[in-house]
Amino acid sequence: MADQLAIGSRRGLKPALPLLLPAYLWLTVAIFLPLSAMVFFSFMTDLPLAGKEWSFTLGNYAAFFSQSLYSTLLFSSLRLGLEVTLWCVVLGYPAAYVLAKVLKGRSREAIFLLVILPFWSNGLVRIFSWAMVLREGGILDTALNAVLPFKINIDLMYSYPAVIIGLVHSYAPYMVLTCYLTLQAIDDSLIEAGRSLGASRRQVLWRVIIPLSMPGLIAGAALIFVPVVGSFMEPRILGGRTGTFYGTIIEDQFVAVFNWPLGAALSFILLAVVLIILALAAPVLRRAA
Repeated sequence: MADQLAIGSRRGLKPALPLLLPAYLWLTVAIFLPLSAMVFFSFMTDLPLAGKEWSFTLGNYAAFFSQSLYSTLLFSSLRLGLEVTLWCVVLGYPAAYVLAKVLKGRSREAIFLLVILPFWSNGLVRIFSWAMVLREGGILDTALNAVLPFKINIDLMYSYPAVIIGLVHSYAPYMVLTCYLTLQAIDDSLIEAGRSLGASRRQVLWRVIIPLSMPGLIAGAALIFVPVVGSFMEPRILGGRTGTFYGTIIEDQFVAVFNWPLGAALSFILLAVVLIILALAAPVLRRAA
């Protein structure tokens, strides 16, 4: 029986090969080849440019373990990723529930448009817009002083909260979209059955809605946590000196210091740490899903 299923799957795969080949070819060219080049660079003493001598070394990886700065910044980046993911869950899940189960018709379309609106603007534009809002004498400061009877001075620029705000604004739509899809797939009759059996709204939420929507929560958390850990634009612009994280150090190696081998090694260490975290959390997440 198993052999017949395997033969049937192979026969079904052959007609799909012409459709799969362009996608896999693009992945090979756009992802695997650059990664292979970065792996090669990470084991070199210098870039193989004209007039420069280079050799293979493990020193770039050893630098991470010999200098505590890198591990400290990596831990700070992991904490930043967890905090941003948590805030995205707190803000995104209720918004997704309202979109999926409360709003109907044109009002849902209008709110959904507002949710995906950040995807239509450039990332740098969003970040510099927050800089205009959060700086001293900015939009937020001016608006509050126009309303309140006393004068206040709000200056969140170049602070850790400013980095959190910028990252949450950039990545919260991912949580809304993934949770919206799973919440919309939940049959309303299940919710009505729970209410008819005497369960309160809170009990229905915790025992029916959240367990059934857990795949969307997990997918959204993964889509947010992984890029936030390596982010550098928001910390660099909104955080200033306090926005030095692991991602900004990697950017400095490629842009400012021009030490590509060390930057590549630090990047792959970050990739390995993220993969290990996801592998360790996979059994728990699989049971939750």
